[in-house]
Amino acid sequence: MYPMTTLHFEVSWGDSQNTSNFSEVSGLTMEAEAIEYRGGADKALTVQKIPGLKKFSNVTLKRGIAPAEAGNGLFDWYHTIQAGTVARRDVTVSLLNETRDPVMTWKIQAAWPVKIEGPGLKSSGNEIAIETVEFACEGIAIEVP
Repeated sequence: MYPMTTLHFEVSWGDSQNTSNFSEVSGLTMEAEAIEYRGGADKALTVQKIPGLKKFSNVTLKRGIAPAEAGNGLFDWYHTIQAGTVARRDVTVSLLNETRDPVMTWKIQAAWPVKIEGPGLKSSGNEIAIETVEFACEGIAIEVP
């Protein structure tokens, strides 16, 4: 059995009809704060560590801009912030095998776009135009089928 490669994945949000081909996903990070606690009955005066608040980092997605999927609903979603109410949606990142079946899935819970960044434009460059979208979230769940 070989380890999975990271080059074959799919991203979807809201209803599963909103999908896009992103070239990079980063920030799938979960962290638990460690709180130090000293029990009163402990004569050795050792510190116990107990779990505190859970933290989830912002998730960043990057993709090349293609005319066929320009925006793909992301700009409309981002603009819900200006309306005063943010539309929170689940974002799903699925690592796929050779037959496009999910091997591992990260469910980014109650996500909303905090930043959309367009490409750096240079008349002397020939790089691919990359769009970056950053999501804040309230949780990340991992599923293995």
